[in-house]
Amino acid sequence: MELLSTITFLPLLGGLVILCVPKEKVGLIRGLAIFTTAATFAASLFLLGGFDPNLVGESIPKLQYVEQLNWIPSLGVHYFMGVDGLSVPIILLTTLLSFLAAIYSIGIETRVKEFFFWYLLLEVGMIGVFCAMDLFLFYLFWELTLVPMYFLIGVWGGPKKEFAAIKFFLFTLFGSVFMLLGILALYFASTPHTFNMLELMQANGSWSRSFQIVVFIAFYLGLAVKIPAFPFHTWLPLAHVEAPTPVSVILAGVLLKMGVYGLIRISYSILPAGYEWFLPYLIIIAFINIVYGALCAMAQTDMKKMVAYSSVNHMGYCLLGLAAVSTTGFNGAIFQMITHGIITGALFLLVGVLYDRAHTRDITAFGGLGAKLPVYSGIMALTCFASLGLPGLAGFVGEFMCFLGAFAYWKFWTTLSVAGILITAAFFLRMMQKVFLGPFNEKWKDLPEINLRELIAVGPLAVLTVLFGVWPQLILGLTDPTVKMISNMYEHMFQLVR
Repeated sequence: MELLSTITFLPLLGGLVILCVPKEKVGLIRGLAIFTTAATFAASLFLLGGFDPNLVGESIPKLQYVEQLNWIPSLGVHYFMGVDGLSVPIILLTTLLSFLAAIYSIGIETRVKEFFFWYLLLEVGMIGVFCAMDLFLFYLFWELTLVPMYFLIGVWGGPKKEFAAIKFFLFTLFGSVFMLLGILALYFASTPHTFNMLELMQANGSWSRSFQIVVFIAFYLGLAVKIPAFPFHTWLPLAHVEAPTPVSVILAGVLLKMGVYGLIRISYSILPAGYEWFLPYLIIIAFINIVYGALCAMAQTDMKKMVAYSSVNHMGYCLLGLAAVSTTGFNGAIFQMITHGIITGALFLLVGVLYDRAHTRDITAFGGLGAKLPVYSGIMALTCFASLGLPGLAGFVGEFMCFLGAFAYWKFWTTLSVAGILITAAFFLRMMQKVFLGPFNEKWKDLPEINLRELIAVGPLAVLTVLFGVWPQLILGLTDPTVKMISNMYEHMFQLVR
């Protein structure tokens, strides 16, 4: 089996093995799940080791580790997998977060066998989305993520888990229907009919602007739900609050990135005229996501809901970078995707650590925990400072590049969006002040410090938060050559509209 197929389907193999294990052997099931996610992450490191970031195409992406087989020849459907500088960092993020969240999932005690099966099946779908270069295959993996997430929230979630799961399912299915229509439109518009993304990139010159706009809207409705972009964001806070901690990590760290990835890989690369037409609306939506998301986070007293709304805010920075249609903007959006997954994944893990002990996430219920839990408080402070964009930490670089790229073309909206940074700093500092500073609340005098399992899960994310903040070239070195090529694919088309 080729490397990309190995990385994609190794979690499926692990899930099938787990199904064969008696449900009473909980320790073995947990061990198999952690081993499977660890092996998948190790395989993705092999992918990184053999990847040449400077091997790029001239007019369309030049893929590496290509796997292409006839699947349904009569329909022009191929099993077509490949990666470039856009997808490799996101695949690494996916496998890393899946591994660390699996370690944290040792705390799951009910229906452990079913939990880890759905968890591993979810990983298959996520990795497949970032590897697939055939639209039929892409859509198959995209939809595959829907069912496991529905069950992971609906069975192992909080008090409103059924409502949260149904709302997530319906929102995502609504968008997916329009995406399917867009895929069919591209298929029938191409000659010969094809789902091959690279061939569709080359064929778009024969399509009218009005056709590209209509198909772009169809794809955007599917992708915007996942980002989530205003006004399709309302499913996210509830899903995060009700989901178990490791599922929240995957939801924020990976699933939201699928929407931004699709905007670059499909909407921009295949439908440039539609993307160009949408730019004035995209910059406004980015501004709303940034400021409105930050204001909603500011209004929360539930720490998990606050972090959930901060994700709406931070994904707005990605949209800001995408609206620039430049190397700086696209690099910023991709960097923001990676660092948001790391930082927000750590935040959800840390909120889960506190909730597992105190059984409350109410910011006003604590006080003075900094002296009682110094290790936990230190990691939480580091992660909060990174999320609010403190220079020297990973969150700053992506935000700065998104603003830098967008300001050259959208000065008014970019200037207004700076308010989001101030509001983000305000709600994170307020949370830290109420939870960790001030008089100690004696109610929590027996609260234990973060344990070894939790440190193993969150520690690597804290290290990467510092590492990518002081050495961003670790990510930019992978993405920049590909992004330069992608941003210049239709440079002539975007010079006047911005």
